[in-house]
Amino acid sequence: MTKKTVDFEATLAELASIVEQMEQGDATLDESLKAFEKGVRLTRECQAALQAAELRVKKLTQDGELAPLEPETDDD
Repeated sequence: MTKKTVDFEATLAELASIVEQMEQGDATLDESLKAFEKGVRLTRECQAALQAAELRVKKLTQDGELAPLEPETDDD
């Protein structure tokens, strides 16, 4: 399984755009459902990115001291 790097800011901006479009109420039911599904996927990606960042911060600050961080590897 390859790790997908998420551009958090871009994903969040796309999610905000979807919300704005849905709030306008001009979409058909099918379009709204597809937008909702995409929004759920984007929300999960953002949550995963935030959890990864939180874990990284915890690793760096273990026991109140800076801990060495293992080098990142891209498995793309």
